[in-house]
Amino acid sequence: MSDYKDLQVWQRSIDFVLEIYSLVKTFPVEEKYALGDQMRRAVVSIPSNIAEGMERSAVKEKLHFLSIAIGSLAETETQLIICDKLGFLEKEKAVQCLNEVIAIRKMLYRLPTSLKQTLTN
Repeated sequence: MSDYKDLQVWQRSIDFVLEIYSLVKTFPVEEKYALGDQMRRAVVSIPSNIAEGMERSAVKEKLHFLSIAIGSLAETETQLIICDKLGFLEKEKAVQCLNEVIAIRKMLYRLPTSLKQTLTN
């Protein structure tokens, strides 16, 4: 792999950032700067940590940053659940976003195995 930007999980995470930013714009005014700001920080952390980890030379460091990305994804998922329960999201949009969390999580969980295989070949 030559560049982290070639990773599908990074590309998909970037698209997810755009989705969450668009979603936050629909929040009630008082939540755009509270829960909305927290969501933006969490979701931006996902592709950012993928990028930082992939640029590290040691496998242990790569795995550390991928772990942080997974944690940020869980944080984003929790915030989406809260938004759904508070009625800030249409049910269909909540399901769509939570399905995207699942898809990105699966990709992130597979990435360390892929990395280890690449480094041993």
